[in-house]
Formats: sequence, C-alpha cells, structure tokens
Amino acid sequence: MNNILIIGANGQIGTVLTQKLKEEYGDAHIFPTDLNAHIEKGIQALNVMDKEGLIQYITQHQIKEIYHLAAILSASGEKAPQKAWEINMGGLFNVLECSKDLGIQKVFFPSTIAVFGEHIPLQQTSNFVPLEPSTVYGISKVAGELWSKYYFEKYGLDVRSVRYPGVIGYQSLAGGGTTDYAVDIFHSAVKNETFHCFLDKDTTLPMIYMDDCIRATIELMKAPKENIKVRTSYNIAGMSFSPIEIFNEIKKHVPGFEIEYNPDFRQAIAASWPQSIDDTEARQDWNWTPQFNLEDMVKEMLHQVALKYT
Repeated sequence: MNNILIIGANGQIGTVLTQKLKEEYGDAHIFPTDLNAHIEKGIQALNVMDKEGLIQYITQHQIKEIYHLAAILSASGEKAPQKAWEINMGGLFNVLECSKDLGIQKVFFPSTIAVFGEHIPLQQTSNFVPLEPSTVYGISKVAGELWSKYYFEKYGLDVRSVRYPGVIGYQSLAGGGTTDYAVDIFHSAVKNETFHCFLDKDTTLPMIYMDDCIRATIELMKAPKENIKVRTSYNIAGMSFSPIEIFNEIKKHVPGFEIEYNPDFRQAIAASWPQSIDDTEARQDWNWTPQFNLEDMVKEMLHQVALKYT
C-alpha cells in the first residue's frame, strides 16, 4: 500500500478527501498537510512553496502518491492576481518536479470549470474547446493542465486531473470561489436568515455534490493507467441550476426562507462559464457517473447543516 500525501487538507475538498482516503486505505498511509497545522484533525504543517521542505517530507514519509489541492480560488484570486499566479503555479511546479525526481507514482491535480471562457457553447460544453479564461485562477489552471500533460509525455509522470464544477458540501465553509453561494445559502436557510446572493437569480452554473466530487477523484486515481486517455483534465458533471432554482427547492422544506439578489464582481466571472458540462470522456474512460441530483442534494444538505447547528 502506497503512502499518500494530501497538500491542502484544510480546504473544502481536502477535509473530506482526507477522511475518505483514511477510510479506504487506513490512517497510517494517509499524510494530510496544509500551510497551517491542525492538531485535532491530524494535519501537519507543510508549505508547498518550500521545495526543500517538500522534498524532505516526501522522503521522510516514503510518499508514492500526491493529491495537490492547495490553490487560491477564483474570487479570492481576482483580489491579488499576481499572488494567485505565483502560488498556484509555483506550488504545482514544486509538486511536479519533486514527483519526477523522487519517483512518485501518481499525482492528482484539480482543475476547474474556470478554465472556460469566451467562444464556447454554454450548454453541454465539451472537454475539447478553446480555453480563454477570464480569471487568473482559470489561467493558472489552464497552464497547470498543459504542464501536467507535458510532464506525462516528457517524463512519464502519471498526473491525473478533473475539472471540478462548483462543489457543494456541508463539512466546511467554502473558500473564496464564485460558486460559494450554493454552500452559503443552506446556512442562511437553516438559521432562518434572509440570504444575500452575489449572483443574478437566473445565472445557471454546473455544480456537484461533495460525495460525487470525492468519489470522482478517487475513482480517477484508481483507474488503470492505460484507461486515462485525457492528460490535460477530464470534464465531470453533476447537476446545473441557478440561484432561483436552488432557492425554490429549499423553500419546499423551509417555506419562510427569503432571498435578495445583490450581484457583485463575481457575476461577470460566472457569466463567462458554461451552464452545463459534457463529461462523455470521463464516462467512457473510467465509468464516471454522478449519483446526486438537485432534489437529493438539497435534502441532504439541509439535514447535515441543521445537525451542525444543533
């Protein structure tokens, strides 16, 4: 059994992925890290920008697989574009170089629907369309996809990736993304507060429930190497909805819930992204299929978020 390093384990996805990998492979083989340690969660401090520290950690713990999740997301990245570029790309290069030199067997690099931009069909956007992102986050992920493909073709490094839609989960708060409203709205509903949405009511975006997101990640990493035909990043789809659609679904369970729409700079970002995703390649190559639709997701999120407050 390989020892697995998770970089960015304190994040929205990293928190859940760490637990699922521990359940799958046992605590002894999972090494969760983040910029800041979290003693209660067993997360050790590791700065992905410190290449020598990364080399030492990989060597000391005999790491053979890496999940590199650390990044500055779309909305946060627009507030500090140069910092976002330096961290997103510098961290990835350190991971790729260490993996190449230290014999890492598999690397997971998450991409995003933020790689899409102008001149694409908004419905059922395919895996292979021109990528002209409007944010530094998207730009860094396009570059990361291409570098991952380069390291596979040039050095044989087995880098695998999916393009995450907006990820909805109850385990932690979202971390600076344009789709964060779809997490925050449940907390307002459970607390009987009016929800202030930073997107227009009809802004449809692709989303995925956390359980499906984590399952897709692990299934991709488990797939036989010869099955992985896309070496940039795979589209994966869960569901698509707008703020008014998720609001109406929540109101079926919370009749008094209210919403106000106050679009900000994130509206322009969302408008440049697809409304739905074609994930044919993922379904064909490694049998991906989502399990949660909007109705199922809303029921589960309301139940789980309510438990957190009680």
